[in-house]
Amino acid sequence: MTPSGRVAAAIALLVELEAQCFAPDARRRPADAVASDFFRARRFIGGGDRRAVSELGWGVVRQRLRLDWHIARIGLVPTPRLLVIAYLLLVERRPRQEAEALFDDTHFGPAALDAVERRAAAALAGRALVDPAMPEGPRLNLPDWVLPGFATRFGARLAEEAAALEGEAPLDLRANLLKTDLAAAAVALAAEGIEAQATPFSPWGLRLPSRRPVTGAKAYRDGLVEVQDEGSQLIALLADARPGMRVADYCAGAAGKTLAMAATMGNRGKITACDTSAVRLEGAGKRLRRAGVDNAERHLLEPGDRWAKRRGGTFDRVLVDAPCTGTGTWRRNPDARLRTRIEDLQELTAVQHDILRRAAELVRPGGRLIYATCSLLPQENEEQMARFLALDARFAPVPFDRLWPALRPGVPAPCEGPWLALSPAAQGTDGFFCAVLERAS
Repeated sequence: MTPSGRVAAAIALLVELEAQCFAPDARRRPADAVASDFFRARRFIGGGDRRAVSELGWGVVRQRLRLDWHIARIGLVPTPRLLVIAYLLLVERRPRQEAEALFDDTHFGPAALDAVERRAAAALAGRALVDPAMPEGPRLNLPDWVLPGFATRFGARLAEEAAALEGEAPLDLRANLLKTDLAAAAVALAAEGIEAQATPFSPWGLRLPSRRPVTGAKAYRDGLVEVQDEGSQLIALLADARPGMRVADYCAGAAGKTLAMAATMGNRGKITACDTSAVRLEGAGKRLRRAGVDNAERHLLEPGDRWAKRRGGTFDRVLVDAPCTGTGTWRRNPDARLRTRIEDLQELTAVQHDILRRAAELVRPGGRLIYATCSLLPQENEEQMARFLALDARFAPVPFDRLWPALRPGVPAPCEGPWLALSPAAQGTDGFFCAVLERAS
């Protein structure tokens, strides 16, 4: 593809993303699913061109809040074409003449700029992406609705944490203890030219210095390693699922934490992966088989289902990896900061409380309830815990600073305080929260 052809394809991708993800009446599909469909329908776009088109399209998505501000400041409404022009001028810092030349009106290139677009290019050329006149939201590249919660969580470190959320997330792997150990997994990866270093906190974690397509590697196909952020691994560590226990992963999804807990159980005992999505549980089954897990079963939670009532008070560990806003994963999912709204937060906090209440009934006396999110917002984390504990006197916190030395003796704790609270700037992981509660005997 020519450079102008790549620009045209990026504009077409942004048109699809706007229609399906970001417009007020959009279905708000995840952008990676929309992009996958887009490129599947255009198989003529080769690998190098696909990367270039993706980088331009995703670059616009990552900087959309700032680009919108610049475009609004010159009195225009953002369109995919204007967003690309603004990105070329403000982010890539291209000279105006060079950026305008990419709109060359050729067969495969985008139409030439019209008079309004040319005036916009003239107004934007030479400006700084981060303008001193910007309000806090676009300056930090954060939607306004998260600012109060982020300010409560981070205080004076807000700007540092916001900048970290713009960075590229690392690729972390978890060595599958059912088939290997950390050192052997690293050797197996190295034999395929994939160098990895042990993560600082997880006893099973390996971090790649740059993103690599590892799913085609033999070590992955053979189930020696799984893709899992170190923060997610630490939640499984805090669950402290041991051989012989009965464990429920109540919001299992694709079963990442089920896999990790099955490994700490040594395939002994019983773990039940629950979810409301049959599709997710089907995907979980494939991962469980590849990992060699044979102490796990899957259960589809449906309306009117009496499974939980029949098994009330019988589980040693119940993990609630609750549905949340996912603010801690915005490095990986930059579209989520555009798709997610204050109404979603309000709905999710109600859902989280309801799930906690139902999951708590599964915990046996003396057992533990583990609550986790990939959110950085206090409303979904500390405030959710305070609300639950105020209403259910059977449970009491097991402080993180007491748990960590027993689980990782000699390893400095990743954070201080009663809960596990991780963030990209502070620990280099995705943003996670985890609380461990114990039911009175």
